[in-house]
Parts: sequence; C-alpha cells; structure tokens
Amino acid sequence: MSDIGEKSGTGSTMSTGAPAPSDRNSLTIGPDGPIVLHDVHFLEQMAHFNREKVPERQPHAKGSGAFGVFETTEDVSAYTKAALFQPGAKTEMLARFSTVAGEAGSPDTWRDVRGFSLKFYTDEGNYDLVGNNTPVFFIRDTMKFPHFIRSQKRLPDSGLRDNHMQWDFWTNNPESAHQVTYLMGERGLPRTWRNMNGYGSHTYMWVNAQGERFWVKYHFHTHQGMEHFSNAEAAKMAGDDADFHRRDLFDAIARGEHPSWTLSVQIMPYAEAKTYRINPFDLTKTWSHKDYPLIKVGTMTLNRNPENFFAQIEQAAFSPGNVVPGIGLSPDKMLLGRAFAYNDAQRNRIGTNFHQLPVNQPKVPVNTYMFDGQMAYHHSGNAPVYAPNSGGRTWADETGKMDDGWEADGEMVRSAYTLRPDDDDFTQPGILVREVFSDAQRTALVETVSGALNGVREPVLSRAFQYWKNVDAEVGARIEDAVRSQNG
Repeated sequence: MSDIGEKSGTGSTMSTGAPAPSDRNSLTIGPDGPIVLHDVHFLEQMAHFNREKVPERQPHAKGSGAFGVFETTEDVSAYTKAALFQPGAKTEMLARFSTVAGEAGSPDTWRDVRGFSLKFYTDEGNYDLVGNNTPVFFIRDTMKFPHFIRSQKRLPDSGLRDNHMQWDFWTNNPESAHQVTYLMGERGLPRTWRNMNGYGSHTYMWVNAQGERFWVKYHFHTHQGMEHFSNAEAAKMAGDDADFHRRDLFDAIARGEHPSWTLSVQIMPYAEAKTYRINPFDLTKTWSHKDYPLIKVGTMTLNRNPENFFAQIEQAAFSPGNVVPGIGLSPDKMLLGRAFAYNDAQRNRIGTNFHQLPVNQPKVPVNTYMFDGQMAYHHSGNAPVYAPNSGGRTWADETGKMDDGWEADGEMVRSAYTLRPDDDDFTQPGILVREVFSDAQRTALVETVSGALNGVREPVLSRAFQYWKNVDAEVGARIEDAVRSQNG
C-alpha cells in the first residue's frame, strides 16, 4: 500500500525527494514579471504532465477541423507590422475545434469549454493562435495547470469522472469563478462549432513598423449566429451521435456552406497596462469594451475539408509560442507557460520532428539549427551544423532591446500577481450573471450547477454554495435551495 499523502502538512517534493518550493506559483522576476527558465520544479511538472498520456492530446483530445483563408479587410497597420494583418492580405490557415476534458472517443456534446486553435501559414512563418470559445480561463498561473486538468479527468481508483473532484479544485481556486460561470452557462453547450465565437483569451503584443508596442486581445465572432443546446438536447445528442460536431462541420463544408467569423481586436496602448484598474495580463479577466472597443480586422472562412484526418488534423500541432514579426507574447504567466508546454507536448505526442510534417510546415523556407532526432527527413545537407561558422551558413544574432519585449524588475519570487483596485475573483462573473444573463439564463444556470453538484460531499459542498453566493447572492441561494431539496 502506498504511503503517498500520509505526511499531509509537510508539503510536496520534487521527483528527487527534495522539498518542492511551490505547487501554486511559478518563479518570476517580481510578482508581475516573466517566468524564468531555471524554475526547475515548474519545468519538470510541465514536462512530466505533457507525457502523462500517450499518444492522444492531453487535453483537447477530441476534435476536428478544416482549412481555409483569413483575409484582412481593414487597416490595422498602425498597430502591427505582421504581414497577415496588412490590408488585403490573404493567408492560408487551419482551424481545429475540440473539447477539453474528454478523451478521443468522448461525445462532442458534453458540457465543456471548446478549444479554438488556428494556424496561419503566413509569408513570415507560421503563426498559431490557440484559444477557446470563452474569453477567460480557470487559472492564472501555469503551475496549476496539471492539477486543474487532472481534477477534470478521472479518479485514480474507479477511472470515472467525478463532480466532487472538479468542485474541490474550483472552490479551492476562486479565480476559476469567471470561467466556471461561462462553462455552466450557454457557452458550455454550443450547438455546433460553426455557432460559437472564438477568443485568443490571452493578452498578446502587437508591434508596428515604427517599433511602437500595443497590447491586444482577439475576438472571433461567428457569422452563423450563436446557438446552444439545452442540457437535455446535449445529453440526447451524446447518445444519438457522439461525433455530432465533427460531422456537422465536415458536412457543412462539403455541401458548400463555408462557416466564417469576423476577427476584431481590443487594443490597449502599451503604457496603460501599468495603471489599468485590473491586471490586463490576468487570464481570468476581460477588458472593458467601453475602455477598449472592438476594432475590426478581417474575416476567417473555412472552405476545405481535410483529405486525411490523421495526417492533417490529428497530427496538426499548435503552440501559442509560435509567433511572427509584429506579434509577441505578454507577461501573462499562463501564456508564458504554454509557450513552452505546447511544443514540448507535441514532441512527446508526435515526435521530435513534428514540425516537419506537411500540415505543420510553414510555406516559407526554413533554416533551423535543430538537427536529427526521430523521423528527421528535412535536412541541411553538408552545411555547418553550428553557429557561428565560417562555412557561409547564416545564423541569427539580434542583440539589444527586443521589439516585442517588455520591462521587468524585482527579486525572483513565487507569488500571485500584484493586486490592483478591481482585481478580485468574483466581480466579473457577478456582472456576467446579473447584467449579461437573462432571467431564463439565470434559471438555467441554477439548474445546471445544482445538477453538477450531484455527488459532491462536505466540506466541498458548502464551499461550492459559498462560491456561488460570492458570484451572486441570489443565484447562490437558489443553487443551495435546489441542491438541498434534491437531497431531501
């Protein structure tokens, strides 16, 4: 019998047995600075997590997608020099939609967040925008990500998914409230992938030709209209056709009904991020549209189905770390962690040279100093394999200030973000419930949450009631009454 967990209160250890520094906060330069590469505990946690399941994705295992084109119809060159976002540019692309928690054989219509992953084959290399159908996420530090996903997966003894485990994690991490409110609302059950919006979710950086920097959030609004299943409709469809979303997208494109979305962005001037009333890099928060209204960019259209699902969809690899000139990352700790973890996951799932597969290859020449490894089939002949060299092969040597960089100063710490005046976990989900949801949607939310609390035990159940009362007192009380009445 294992003795793991018997020494509660003594903290966790690294795989070497040495005490782990933190399972909640990654090591950053100051509370708001970037994650450092020598945070060995963080890297080991993420690298091991990426290898927990073989070979399907972990998470986002169930999904499908299609090819298409993105056309920039507006002039946003004042904000970015990226080639794909210049007026009139048309860029080939691939989209993959997915659920998060379910395995490769799970039903499409389970209540879940949906992945919304895009690969743009630009004139300057591949750009990946890896988001969801919601503008926020459950957590704000990547250190928590393996723990979060495990809580949504299956119990170690029975192999079953478990409401108690899910709510135990959510109520112990109140930053999840905004995303959980979206999940328990309509967006947790989109009728089709064609009838849902998509979001980059993270804050990214745009840089224009003059070197001016801006912070940006991406919004893709469906032209097909937002439509959703009820709980009963989704449950019935899960039994009738577990591949409903995959079938719907493929059949719609096959009959010439090409789904499309408008891309708009919110733009924040670089300096305003320092004093904005919420942390603009916190993935659990949205920016006010009054403060930063939507600016139209262009249109995404999916018009071509894959010819081979395995080669073109299952082997497709996305990473938010894949950026191009004019686009950069931000101090968002979730984004910085994903920039490492996603490509590392693909190295495990597909192989060392996953980037050489046709679906992942850029449309521009490649001159990389990554060599050999399993299944290498592109190579550089007898050219020098090191840099610098005297054999005429070019190498990169950019020094000094980076166009897509930012300032960071402070001691190395393991800490949550520095709180700002409006940085609490329940204000935004409360606004969502009270000011965005209709009476009917609030009633449906109470029904959905009270059902999702079936099987949740104390003390987690009481924490869950308080969690929802913190979001909205009336809705929380209605949820508690519903659950108490169910339990007699």
